[in-house]
Formats: sequence, structure tokens, C-alpha cells
Amino acid sequence: MTQSTTHTGIQDPGATAAQGTPVPFPQARSCPYQPPAGYGPLRESYPIGRVTLYDGRAAWAVTGHALARDLLSDPRLSCDRTQPGFPAPSEQFAKVRARGVPLISVDDPAHNAQRRLLIPHFTLKQNASMRPRIQQIVDQLLDAMERQGPPAELVSAFALPMPSMVICSLLGVPYDDHEFFEAASERLLRGQTVDEVARARQELERYMGELVDRKRREPGDGLLDELMQMDTPNGPLGRQELVALSGMLLAAGHETTANMISLGVFTLLRHPEQLAALRSRKTPMAVVVEELLRYLSVQNGMLRVAVEDIEVAGRTIRAGEGVIIMTAITNRDGTVFAAPDSLDWDRSARHHLAFGFGVHQCLGQNLARLELEIALGCLFERLPGLRLAVAADEVRSKPATSTIDGLLELPVAW
Repeated sequence: MTQSTTHTGIQDPGATAAQGTPVPFPQARSCPYQPPAGYGPLRESYPIGRVTLYDGRAAWAVTGHALARDLLSDPRLSCDRTQPGFPAPSEQFAKVRARGVPLISVDDPAHNAQRRLLIPHFTLKQNASMRPRIQQIVDQLLDAMERQGPPAELVSAFALPMPSMVICSLLGVPYDDHEFFEAASERLLRGQTVDEVARARQELERYMGELVDRKRREPGDGLLDELMQMDTPNGPLGRQELVALSGMLLAAGHETTANMISLGVFTLLRHPEQLAALRSRKTPMAVVVEELLRYLSVQNGMLRVAVEDIEVAGRTIRAGEGVIIMTAITNRDGTVFAAPDSLDWDRSARHHLAFGFGVHQCLGQNLARLELEIALGCLFERLPGLRLAVAADEVRSKPATSTIDGLLELPVAW
């Protein structure tokens, strides 16, 4: 697995992906911690190029960090997936996009109203109060791994159940049901057929509806219970609103973090010098997490559609055209991050775009940071001999149709 050529500055805006044949999107990673090699022309089409989607439709691809920040803050770009020109990365996505997702696919003012409901539950103070529970979950999972002994499959033994247990605890969802919602979430995000995705969505909605009904009869503790008791300007939240909000949090609250944990471990094991600095505690875990978020950029791309014409970098994005913020490329913009293809604990990476930017910036980003700090720090402290149990080239990345990049499995020993 060789690293791609370092991108060190602004390139000719008239490069291949901008004026020539659009680059296919999405593409699978050949090296789990590097952007797809086929995106090379996009890196040269700074700060904006063109991609072609599965159905042959073209979309704009934003590759410059500064331009990405500007556009993510521009109300002329919409998150509304029901817009005809909204870019669909797969047939499965295209078939289900008519169903909106709270926060994620909603524009202001509705987005702002939904966000205000949840902000008090994701403050730094609230996240800090979760630290003892997160630590308990991590210790419990590592205890189980040590009892079983090596080898282990890290995704199923640690990376996936850890954030699942955290979001269950936060929402007040019984963890006894984790196997169901992890499997349903997996099929929702990576189902191979439209019918499989639709069934997964229906199963999750049915489960959350039954949970809401149960909590109405027998209130408990958790964010879902608090949302049920909350009074909004339009009155109490209805059953469908509760189902939609909690279902979104349940699925989104573990998927991205799980992929960051497994992919972060693999990346550190492939970078022994950086791992040695982590193990020696010369580098704070907060710094490690920010650089990994920048370097790995597990989100394939942030999808938008223009609702008005927008003039950018000498080009015109027409109303109705799709726009994709190419996170894995913007986070390796050589005008912002020196030697961007290097994993470097000495850089300040906090201004990466892994959590987006602007009003739609990830609400749970600080909780995710805390989970990653505890999970990665404790894993390498408890298992100092942690290593791959297979050759690195046998570790498989998720397919291109996945909405989030990551690993299918990660066999390890210690």
C-alpha cells in the first residue's frame, strides 16, 4: 500500500476533472487510509472539478478547503434530498431519498428548530458527564477481549459495540436490542438492493415506534424520554417526529465512530513511529484524534444541491445542479495542511472538515471525539502488543457504495 503523491499547492483550474472526462464517484479505497487512487485528477482540479454518478449524471466536486468552507456556509446550497438535482451516489440512495432524515437532509428554518431541541444534550458539559459511562463500556469490552484471548476480530468485538452501547445509554435504548439495530443500521447504510434498504428502514422505524410506545407507558431515563416530555413552540413532539429523530441519532451515533475506531487502529499499526509516540504519551490523545479525523476522512462526501446560481472559481454552479464536498480531498489540501499525505502529530488539524462546517456541522462531534480518545487510548494501553493478525493487504475496505468508508473486518492479535 503506497501513499499517493503529496499535493503541495493550488493547481491549474483547467485540469482534467474540470474540463475533461468527469471522474466516477464514489470509488472504493485500495488502501484503507488513503483516498481512492482514481480521485487523483480531482486533486489536480483545484478547487472544483466534475464527477459522474452511477447513473451517468454529472455533479460538481469541491476539492479546495477554503471553497468547501464557503459553500458549506452558503444557504444557496441545500441538503434537501427530495430536490430533483440532489446527487445520488448509488441506486439505493436514489430510491429512498424521498424519505427525509431529520437534521441531515433538512434546511433552515426546520433544521434550526430540530437542532435547538438537541443542542442541550450535546454540550461539552453534557459530553463530559458521559466520560465515566464511556470508560466503563470500553473497560468492559476490553475485559471480554482479554478473557477470550487472541486472536480477535476488532470490528465486532470492540469498534462497533463500543459506540453502540454509548448511544444506547444516551438515548435510553435497551442495549439488549443492540444486535438488531446494528444489523438493521448496517443494511440501511450498505444494503445491496433497494428492497433490502427499504426493509431495514421499516424495521428500524417499527422498533423505534414500539420503543416510544413502551416509554409512554413506562418512562425511563435518556434523551428519548426527555424529548417525549419536551414542549416545543408547536406543542409536544408527535410519535412520528420522535421515531424519526431517535432513529437518526441511533444509526448516526454509532456508524461513523465505529469506522473511525477500526480504521484508526489499522492506520496506527501501519505507522509505527506515530504509534510509538502515542504509546509513550508524548502526544496528547486529543491531538491524535484530530489528525486521524483529518487524515482518514471516512465520510465519502457531503452532498448538496444548488437552489440558486453560484459563481465560484470562475465557474457557475447552476440552480438544480448537484455539489459534492470531497472531504477526503479538502482535508488534504496542501495550501492548508503541509505535507497533507503524512500522518503528523505536530500539525494543528482542528480546522479539518471531517464533521462538516456551517449550520449543518455534526451535532455529536464532541461526543465522537471523546469516544475516540478513550477507545483508542485505552486499547493501546491495555494491549501494548496489539498487531494485525493477517497481512495488511488482506484487510478489506468497505465497498464504494458505502456512505462511510471503513473496514469490513480487522483481525488482530496481541
